Amino acid sequence: MTASAKSVCYFGFYLYVVAITLMIAPNFLLSTLQIPETNEVWIRVVGVLAFGIGYYYHRAGAGNLQSFFIHTVTIRLFVFIAFGVFVLQNYVSPVLILFGAADLAGAIWTWIALRNEK
Repeated sequence: MTASAKSVCYFGFYLYVVAITLMIAPNFLLSTLQIPETNEVWIRVVGVLAFGIGYYYHRAGAGNLQSFFIHTVTIRLFVFIAFGVFVLQNYVSPVLILFGAADLAGAIWTWIALRNEK
């Protein structure tokens, strides 16, 4: 498995953890992020969607789908920027930046790996 494939595959596992937490114990994650707890189903739906995205990352990494890897760099940078904007707009606690930083770190790892593989 190439370094870029590993970076995307492992990011999929990170998404699995976030997704399962959202599906099983969403308020644990929400309270960690200092977001009001909820008993509504929407947060579990987000967990299901995150699990699906995690599956795409995991399987694309395992299958060495390099064209997918390039697109993940862009979207993970977008996630980091969006989370930063949410914090600056006081929509959420600055703790959300930690999750955005995970996306940023993954994007940088994948970008560097792709560049070194050329």
